[in-house]
Amino acid sequence: MTKKVLIPDAVPAIGEQIIIDAGYEIINGSGRQANQMMQEGHDASAVLIGTQPFTAEIMDAMPQLEVIARNGVGYDAVDVEAAHEREIKVVNTPTALTDAVAENTVAELLGIAKNLYWNSKSIYDGEWNYKKAHLGNDLSGKTVGILGFGRIGQAVAKKLSGFNVRLIAVDPKAQGNDDVVMVERDQLFAESDYVLVHLPAMPATKHSIGTREFKMMKNDAVLINMARGSILVEDELVDALQQGIIGGAALDVFEEEPLPKEHPLTQLENVLLTPHIASNTVETKQRMAVDAAHDIVAVLSGNQPKFLVK
Repeated sequence: MTKKVLIPDAVPAIGEQIIIDAGYEIINGSGRQANQMMQEGHDASAVLIGTQPFTAEIMDAMPQLEVIARNGVGYDAVDVEAAHEREIKVVNTPTALTDAVAENTVAELLGIAKNLYWNSKSIYDGEWNYKKAHLGNDLSGKTVGILGFGRIGQAVAKKLSGFNVRLIAVDPKAQGNDDVVMVERDQLFAESDYVLVHLPAMPATKHSIGTREFKMMKNDAVLINMARGSILVEDELVDALQQGIIGGAALDVFEEEPLPKEHPLTQLENVLLTPHIASNTVETKQRMAVDAAHDIVAVLSGNQPKFLVK
């Protein structure tokens, strides 16, 4: 019997073609809700998912499942322990989106420094002179702190190396270089004009940035989170922004996604909000689909995948 691969969300055709060419059948799902995946993936040997939760209950509804492929780098929504208990492999695509996320980080950094969104919006609102009371800031000469100096953090530092900024970073597993000085965590929050969050989502980092950290920051400093919304204490961030404890925030990720339209963050002018788009580029989507597809084929063929989550 031909093994089947459930794809709940559409991926670039190049990824599907790799699976088909290897002799496997694609099940194009109708949605990412648990009940839909459980029903449509009952006969699946593999599943290629996005950021949706993938629980033990879903795994048990797919008795032939051999591999869960995460179309991205973060796998916090997958119950990895449950997968291992069921001898199901979990893979991700950690190298496919590094440059895209790093580029988006720089874009959001410049965007909030120059107040691009609100100044652009003022044209559509017929308020050309909005800019007079809402000046931007130079990035040159500022201190940029990178919290999490892994693959993406290092790529961000490389892209910022020509901006005449002081770069500092925190990561117990990484070393600095000619452009980046490693510092203590509290020092990073205290000295940075811009704090860039590039931490993995795990129990140790959940809600690890809140009022304590915001009070250490300069009152005109900006927090930029391109990692996971769960790393921040979101209501404490809102308070810090409302009370002027910090100057602003640029956020691409949120604890609840989609972010509700009525969320307090949407009422603030000292924020830049984007809908989880850091890896949302044509090239990155293709690379993720290719990497995920190759690892699915490897597992279903009895071979070792390249990007196994341990």
